[in-house]
Amino acid sequence: MKLSGVAVSPGRARGPVVRVAEPLGEPANEPAPEDPQAEAARIGPATQVVAARLEALSENASGEAATILLTTAAMAGDPALISEAERLVVAEGLPAPRAIYESANGFAKTLASAGGYLAERVRDIEDVRDRVIAELLGVEPPGVPALSTPSVLVARDLAPADTAGLDPAKVLALVTEEGGPTSHTAILARALGIPAVVAARGVLSLDAGALLVDGDTGVVEVADADAPVLTAVASGPAEWDGSGSTSDGHKVKVLGNVGSPADARAAADAGAEGVGLFRTEFCYLDAEAEPSVAEQRAAYAAVLTPFAGKPVIVRTLDAGADKPLAFLSPEAEPNPALGVRGLRVAFDRPDVLDRQLAAIADAASDSGAEVSVMAPMVATAAEAAWFADRVRAAGIARAGVMIEIPAAALSAKEILDVVDFVSVGTNDLAQYTFAADRQLGAVATLNDPWQPALLRLLKLIGDAAKAAGKPAGVCGEAAADPLLARVLTGLGVTSLSMNAPAVRAVGASLATVTLAECEEIAARVLNSPDPVAARKTARGADAG
Repeated sequence: MKLSGVAVSPGRARGPVVRVAEPLGEPANEPAPEDPQAEAARIGPATQVVAARLEALSENASGEAATILLTTAAMAGDPALISEAERLVVAEGLPAPRAIYESANGFAKTLASAGGYLAERVRDIEDVRDRVIAELLGVEPPGVPALSTPSVLVARDLAPADTAGLDPAKVLALVTEEGGPTSHTAILARALGIPAVVAARGVLSLDAGALLVDGDTGVVEVADADAPVLTAVASGPAEWDGSGSTSDGHKVKVLGNVGSPADARAAADAGAEGVGLFRTEFCYLDAEAEPSVAEQRAAYAAVLTPFAGKPVIVRTLDAGADKPLAFLSPEAEPNPALGVRGLRVAFDRPDVLDRQLAAIADAASDSGAEVSVMAPMVATAAEAAWFADRVRAAGIARAGVMIEIPAAALSAKEILDVVDFVSVGTNDLAQYTFAADRQLGAVATLNDPWQPALLRLLKLIGDAAKAAGKPAGVCGEAAADPLLARVLTGLGVTSLSMNAPAVRAVGASLATVTLAECEEIAARVLNSPDPVAARKTARGADAG
């Protein structure tokens, strides 16, 4: 029997199945504790134990994996999470496990409503919640069991901390029922060199002792349990000299995506030539009042400093009814993803944008980074021109916009007439093009960055940028795929921005092909009927 999912990390593997235990489920809300103060006092020590275990795991990890483990540990020790749980025990008489469940779910709901990158952190909160509940109940925590032999891991979904702690010598492949191409499971599997398929619906129902997993095509097949273990993982990236270009010298900047000082340090350590997407939302989260210009200036400078003398593209605040911030007081909307969000918020509150631009200009001066600014969720050339005027009035020389809406892709020529560059957010562009929520596993195949319809939109943008003589970047997860990076280059993309673990692999991949070869691969891929055929075509061209 065969299943199809979304291929997110290349390679083929066959081996025995080990299933990751499901979460513990919803704890009971009774009986009420006889001594609420004593029951509440159990919560802090339990979170400390969980945090310490995650920190210990981080000591044996590196790069993005270590960062994720430390971030998850910090979530476990979050004073707000703990204090809210303690309050629920004392004020409402809930048992400690139920109180942690309720408190964590409140945080998760806030992140989920934020959408995009922040919504992808919900799995982290749920993982912390389940680990603390297990500690309070005195049972084994959920997650990956100890592996005695090399195995194929099968799970509903993997928490980032679980993926970060995997031993590539013991894990032949990963298969999840849920998840998507932008999940941390996908990002870390590629970084660890483990073949992986996500959104393989029905895999948990398979009665299989062994599976054959193809991380190139997304096919998962029941295998003979007595067949020998198979591993055919792509070889590691060749040495990369740190300069993003094709083998014949065509420049393609290899940049990092960052959203915090830790992200910036990781990207710099990975060899990123600059930053293609600096998400500024971290400065506004949980803020009851708008951060002052001075507060924003200091926060931005901390992220910019590792890239002194290098290019950094800062995205202005991406908020709105789907990413509510208290000081903006957004009105309720029936469909927030299609409402007042991104740059549309600034039309009503230009003062908020102007203060952010002032802070960015000051932080650029403080850090020495070569800063450009771009706006999210731009739909028309008129919107792009309005934004560019405000950027230049703030003393920032280069203004650009993100192309995340199909209308903007179709109007790329007119938009490039009024801005200095564009950057494509492929994650959002895919979900708007296919009407498929990027967080929903059931439609994950539609958000596959190899979808030919998405690539055809990218060609429109690349052609417009080439005609205008201006840069066009990609800062979605598509940029992190070393093979797809060649296709994007062939479509006219001039910079690729990604999470830190992918930087070296993408740079090394581009260095092995000429621009003409990239253009030939891209032309073939555009004629593919589906993502599977597109990948196969690109791999065939690579082999040729």
